[in-house]
Formats: sequence, structure tokens, C-alpha cells
Amino acid sequence: MRFLSRKILLPVIAGIGLMLNACTSPEKEKISPANNEPTDSNGFRIYTIKKGGHYADNREAGEVKTKKMSFSVLFDSSAVYKTFDPVNQFDINKLYGLSDCNSAHHSNSARMGWCWVNNRLEIHAYGYKNGMRNSEFITAIPIGKPVDMSIEMNDSTYLLKVGEKFAELPRGCSGEGTGYKLFPYFGGDETAPHDIVVKVKDL
Repeated sequence: MRFLSRKILLPVIAGIGLMLNACTSPEKEKISPANNEPTDSNGFRIYTIKKGGHYADNREAGEVKTKKMSFSVLFDSSAVYKTFDPVNQFDINKLYGLSDCNSAHHSNSARMGWCWVNNRLEIHAYGYKNGMRNSEFITAIPIGKPVDMSIEMNDSTYLLKVGEKFAELPRGCSGEGTGYKLFPYFGGDETAPHDIVVKVKDL
């Protein structure tokens, strides 16, 4: 009887194991590796600014030392937004760039900025020299199409280019840019009114 019980018991245990495995497999499949990847299939790093936030995810830590930053940017329809206060619609959101002169970015820095104004996506040069903020409109760009941009460090200026359009901002030091990368940020005074996705690929 003990032998027969064991023969019956073993298949039952095996069956229970298969049932448990079958129940847990779909949960594992829901966690797609693609959802955890910081880049898309074209090599663009995906930054998401969540509704109610300022900062994007997927920011990498680390220093940067370079004479020129070149990158491609891709916005989708989430770049279209309306601020609670109409005055804040003209605030420049931050896109990509670097701090400079071995200082904090509110002391010395250069980056691209953007805003949705007058039914178009505007790109602005945005930077600081010795604590003084400077900005200048460069051009408007299309949604859904990659656009090449660059930030070049000259001895007394930054040269910020979007395609063939450009702007120059004053710089507080000379030589290579030395600092840390700056990533997408919404604001301004207000937080993101909805999730905003920005894609950037270093060139």
C-alpha cells in the first residue's frame, strides 16, 4: 500500500508543479526586456518626464570633457502641451547640454532648450556665464523627425547649431568644455502637464 501511495503521489506532485509553472509563466512574459531598455532600435536614448515632474528618467551620471557635443533629437506628439498659466507657455524647457568651466550649471553651462509656442516646437540656445543666464531663439523643428544639433565650445562663446541655423552665447572660460551632462527637464515654474518623451542620440 505504501508503494502504491507513492506511485500515485508522485504524479500528483508533478502535476501541481506544472500547474504552478503555467500560472507564473505569463507574468514573466509581461516583463518585456524591451520595456527596460534605455534606448530604442535606432540607438536613441529614451527620456521620459512624468506628469507632475521636472526631471527625466534615464539620466546618466558622469563627467564630460569635450570641445563639441553633437547629437540628434527626436520629439513625438507629447511635446505639444498647454501650461496652466499662459505666461509660462514661453518658459524654456531644457533639452541637452553640459555644465562648463568645472562649475555648477547655474554658474556656467550651455544647452539646447525648447518650448511649444504658437503651434510650433521652438528650439532655443540656453546658457549661463558666471551666473548670468542667456538665451536666444534658433529655429522651429518638426515633430516626429530626427534633427541634428551641436554645441561647440569656443574661447569666449558657445556656438549652438540646429541643422544650418545657429546662435552664439557668451562663455565664461576657454578650451574644452569640462563639467557634467545636462538632460531633459520640464520648466520653468510649472511641472509637466502629461508624460513627455524626448529621444536623444549622441553622434
